[in-house]
Amino acid sequence: MSVTHNAALSRYEMKTDHGLALAVYRQQGDSLVFTHTEVPPADEGKGHASALVKEALDDTRRRGFRIMPACSFVVAYVRRHPEYRD
Repeated sequence: MSVTHNAALSRYEMKTDHGLALAVYRQQGDSLVFTHTEVPPADEGKGHASALVKEALDDTRRRGFRIMPACSFVVAYVRRHPEYRD
C-alpha cells in the first residue's frame, strides 16, 4: 500500500482494503505537528498505522521539517523509533 501526501488537507493518506488510513498534521513554523492517526476499524492491528506513520515521518524529514508528535500513536511510534526524535 502506498502513502500519499495530501497537502491541501494537511494529512498523509493510505488506501486500505476497508477505507482510508490517515495521519493528520498541522504546520507550526519549521515543524509538522502530527495530531491524529486513524485506520478503518476492520484494518486495525494489521500494521497499517505504523507503515503510514513511518512514511509520513520519512517524508516530513525529506521536506526539511522537524517532527512533533502530538497524537498518542505517533508519540508511541517515536518512542519505539528514536531516530525520529526531534
